[in-house]
Amino acid sequence: MGTKRQNREIGLIFQGLAKIYSHHMNAVHYIGNGTLEVIDTEVGPPAPGEVQLAVAYTGICGTDLHILHGAMDARVAMPAVLGHEMAGRVASIGDGVEDWALGDPATVMPLVSCGACSACTSGASHICYRLVFLGIDAPGSMQSRWNVPADVLVRLPADLSLQTAALAEPSAVAVHDVRRSGLAPGERAVVVGAGPIGLLIANVARSVGAEVAVFEPNERRRQVVESLGLLAVDPLAGDTAAWADAWTDGAGAEVAFEVSGSAAGIGTAIGCLGARGRAVVVGIHATPPPVDLFRVFWRELTLIGARVYERADFEEAVRLLAAGAIPSETLITDVVPLDGVTDAFRAMDAGESMKILIDCVT
Repeated sequence: MGTKRQNREIGLIFQGLAKIYSHHMNAVHYIGNGTLEVIDTEVGPPAPGEVQLAVAYTGICGTDLHILHGAMDARVAMPAVLGHEMAGRVASIGDGVEDWALGDPATVMPLVSCGACSACTSGASHICYRLVFLGIDAPGSMQSRWNVPADVLVRLPADLSLQTAALAEPSAVAVHDVRRSGLAPGERAVVVGAGPIGLLIANVARSVGAEVAVFEPNERRRQVVESLGLLAVDPLAGDTAAWADAWTDGAGAEVAFEVSGSAAGIGTAIGCLGARGRAVVVGIHATPPPVDLFRVFWRELTLIGARVYERADFEEAVRLLAAGAIPSETLITDVVPLDGVTDAFRAMDAGESMKILIDCVT
């Protein structure tokens, strides 16, 4: 009863706020040339089939940094509102939307598929050939109010912190990567790269009962890996394939996740695998890297692509966050207000922080 009453009270608060603040919001815009601006922007009510979210927190991710560097200028329409790792509450509901109430906590699976291409009709709508990614191809969540299609919302538990819930999207990436790998309890998994996604993959892999080793050249990041009770390895300290052989008594790892996006990383991942091992390509490679196809042939390896996520991955990510299986306190290194976004991007770009959240309310 207490929870229902509390949700009703929150809903009434948001209903009142929606009437007061429905026409203006602050939003982070990428305007080109490596520049961000926080702009007071008009926002209309949600259209039929849409929900307006009061965004609480939005995380900065590697894709946002690529956009800031101009690497995606051909794709984004400037001024572009960035952000897609978020959590917030329903602030307004468009016509025809059911099953959502004002004040409900939610996150967003930021994918809008066409529903008609061969990827969609074959059950792979998350890699739709005409996919619209919110925060890249359409306005994102780095704003205080965000209108989105109701069918991209993912429900959050009432007792889950919205700061923690802002990790749902990158956690869903990790869940999808591990699911694509077919990783089973007792298998050995190598994760190449200890950035936010690498750490999330390592923790999800551990949650399914795998033994995990994380390869990372940066000493500070290796210390983070060790603080989480995971095995950290410096790939520059010696022969990584020989290390993996010693770790596995000569068998080789069953799964390797390449998360670094580097040519050296894919070589390390493939070199650590045993017979019929699976290499999961997670990192985005700006240029095609050389791949040791002889080893792929010799050990009958499988190369697996893993891109974004499906709804089941998002729901599992929320469950893991609520269960405390994801080390959110370690991953979230800072929370800053909207007007501190430029410095936050600079810190992320310099590798000074693991994950910075933007407080979209203050």
